This record gives sequence, structure tokens and C-alpha cells, in this order.
Amino acid sequence: MSECVSNFFLYNDEIRKREEFEDNIFKEGKSLYEVIRIIDGKPLFLKAHLDRLNNSSNITDLKLWLGRKEIVDSIFKLIHINEIYSGNVKLIFNFYKNNKFLAYFVEHHYPTSRDYEVGVKTDFFHIERENPNAKVINRKFKVRVNKKITESGIFEAVLVDDEGNITEGSKSNIFMIKGEKVITAPLKRVLPGTTRNIIMQICLGLGLEVLEEDVNYRGIDKFDAIFISGTSPKVLPVKSVGNIGFNSSNNKILLQIMGAYNEKIRKDIENFVF
Repeated sequence: MSECVSNFFLYNDEIRKREEFEDNIFKEGKSLYEVIRIIDGKPLFLKAHLDRLNNSSNITDLKLWLGRKEIVDSIFKLIHINEIYSGNVKLIFNFYKNNKFLAYFVEHHYPTSRDYEVGVKTDFFHIERENPNAKVINRKFKVRVNKKITESGIFEAVLVDDEGNITEGSKSNIFMIKGEKVITAPLKRVLPGTTRNIIMQICLGLGLEVLEEDVNYRGIDKFDAIFISGTSPKVLPVKSVGNIGFNSSNNKILLQIMGAYNEKIRKDIENFVF
């Protein structure tokens, strides 16, 4: 199945039909990418996503050839030609011979209201990203993780590195709560997610202590609650990691963070200006 789910996609400055989309176009060279959520026809946390794209560019020494205005214009062009005002847009810069820029809508899996009410199932997966700080397409990694998620019947895989430390989710960041402390993996070990940064700001605003430290997967049962964060899940309670259960969806601290994050979304969309 094609990764492009919209009728039209952008190939450099051209509008092309979905039938012309080739998934293997990214097999050659390196590709930087970003996934942005669209709500009411507006890109959520746009500046933060563009900042992260630039960060990936700086880390990998792969120079973006489009400026911010050109990227933003492409996003709105994509929205209007497809008449899709809610979903996830993927932006890709492919570096190989003739550099290519693509923008298209991708399939998304938003949690149900029930998922937020009771939490979701996850499980450990012992695997490391080659370069966790940069958002670079890694097809082998994606295939292995998706296989694990499908076979285990879980919502997300909790990644564990060679030292046994919890790093992040395959498409999300991981947060753990103990009392009024919020713990997450050190920045050097993870993809610096847009949602992750916003959540850390929210926690500080709520007067919560945020610790960036290594947590061994064998000690995960000592925490009161766990949640994942990301473009699609937002702030999502975890009810189990493997066979270890949590009452995350009823945790007072987690509910405060979730409420504050949802309010942040509302204000960002309501006051959107670029």
C-alpha cells in the first residue's frame, strides 16, 4: 500500500496524482523528514516542527534547499488541493543526485477516546536508532518495529538500548511519573520530539520537577504512571508495558499534564499566524 493516502502530492514544485507516487523513491541517498498534524486546516506547532527539521539538517550536515516560507506554502498548497483539513502531513527532503522535496498526507492512527480513558498496551523492544537526535528515514528500523507492534498487538513499542535503558517509543517519547516528579530519557538518547519539548515546558509551568535521566527497563515497575507523547497520540496514558500494569489514566499528575497540553493545542490553532 502506498504511504501517500491523499489524491495529490507535491514533488518539488509539481502537483502529482497519487498513482504516480513511488514508495521506493527514498531507497537511494539520505532523507530528512517531518510529520505535522493538521487541525482545522492549520499545521499544529508549526514553528517547533520547522525548528526540528533545521536541527536534523544541522546534525546531519544536509542542507535544506527550501526556506521556511516555501515549506509552509507547500503545506497549505497540499491542504487545499486535496481539501483535507484534518490529518498528518509528511515532508521529506531526499538527498541523492537530483535532490527531491515531497509533501503528502500519510495514514494516521489517532487514539480513541477509550484509549485516553483507560490507557494503551505497550511492550519493550531492544533496538537502537543509528542517530536518535535526527529525524532520518530508516526503512529497516521501521519494518522491524512495525512487525513487533503488529505481532504483539500493542499500540507502541518501548525502545530499550544496549545498556538496558529505556529511550523512547518507536514514534513517540516516553515519560514516567513518580510522585510529583516526571522522568524521561536524556536528550542525547532520543529524537527531540516537538511534543516532548512542549510537555517539559508544561511540567515546569505546573511546578513539577522534570528529570532527564537513564531508567533501566527492569526498574519500570517502581513508577506510578507512564505516558507516551507525539504528533498523533498527543499525551496518552499507558496501561501496561509487557506484563507490568499501571493505573496511568487515573494519575492526578498525568491528567494535569494532559489537560494543559490539550489547552496548548487549542490556543495554537486558534491563534495561528505565520
